[in-house]
Amino acid sequence: MTLNVSFAIGCMWESLAVVWLLGLAFTKRTARSQSMGPRLFHMSVALLGFLLLGSDWFSQGWLGSRFFPGSFPIQYAGLAITAAGCLFAIWARLTLGANWSGRATVKQDHELIVKGPYRLARHPIYTGLLLASLGTALAIGEWRCVLGLIIILLALLVKMSQEERLMMETFPQAYPQYRRRVKALIPGLI
Repeated sequence: MTLNVSFAIGCMWESLAVVWLLGLAFTKRTARSQSMGPRLFHMSVALLGFLLLGSDWFSQGWLGSRFFPGSFPIQYAGLAITAAGCLFAIWARLTLGANWSGRATVKQDHELIVKGPYRLARHPIYTGLLLASLGTALAIGEWRCVLGLIIILLALLVKMSQEERLMMETFPQAYPQYRRRVKALIPGLI
């Protein structure tokens, strides 16, 4: 991967992290939350996935081999997909506002957000993260990235199921209707 593409992808992921860190100061207090065991499991699995995706630590052996020959058009397509995913996740994070949390929680005075990207997917932050991960995997083109993408997907599915349960408990009338109207991750599909 060229240095410019690698640098740009790194900047996109760092921008996403900055939005997350700044947003921590503006969240509501937690009313209910997932237990520590599932939280640690989800975080450990997600961390492994993101390390595979973005770290050269795993570039040895078959994990570091390419799954297709690299080319500038493919790298730039991966860059564009990463940018789109990061921007979508940021849009979703900003739309969620003070209701956001890094773990599956219900906030005090929690609101069911159904506007902006939440009209397209119930978990648009995860949609954006997966799209950005796909773009990064495409740009890097190594098997470690494919494995990382799969692990990230599994971690997000685990967390998503916990969030779905909390939302069903918190909004017993509104959330089932919302679930029928809006797919979880990919508009019109999943």
